[in-house]
Amino acid sequence: MSAHQAIICQEAVLDDGRERLHNHGMTNGVEAAWRKILTAAGEPRRPEASPLFAPFSELVLAAHSEPLLRQLHPWTGMWELHFSRCTEIRYTWDVHYIGTLGDGRYYIEGPSRTSPRIAEADSAQAAVAMVIDRLPSRCGPAFIGTAEELDAYERPRNGR
Repeated sequence: MSAHQAIICQEAVLDDGRERLHNHGMTNGVEAAWRKILTAAGEPRRPEASPLFAPFSELVLAAHSEPLLRQLHPWTGMWELHFSRCTEIRYTWDVHYIGTLGDGRYYIEGPSRTSPRIAEADSAQAAVAMVIDRLPSRCGPAFIGTAEELDAYERPRNGR
């Protein structure tokens, strides 16, 4: 599928008096971010690698296998897998995230860093299912831009 076929829709959005195109749909940026994370997860495990490497790799594969998560922009840190509704930093913090525990299990937290732990799961698939069950209703293909630009795009559509 070409990049043009992957785009779901285009809309012109006024941004400080300038017209700016935003593609609301799967983007090469989302696909590239997933590829980068999948490549790192698939690298041969070095003996000195963290014990969290194998469960984290399993988590990345499980999340990528789910179409609802695959359309979001993934990012990682501290053995956690996060999902953003936009493609550029500052990412959104309205989707729960999954972290790896030392015993090969997983935790689900969020959507913000200050939110309490939602649950723990014995498998990557169970953790991914918990995140999918908690996706925001407006969650769809990642928006090309920052969280602030996404908010400006959604504000008139949500009657705010």
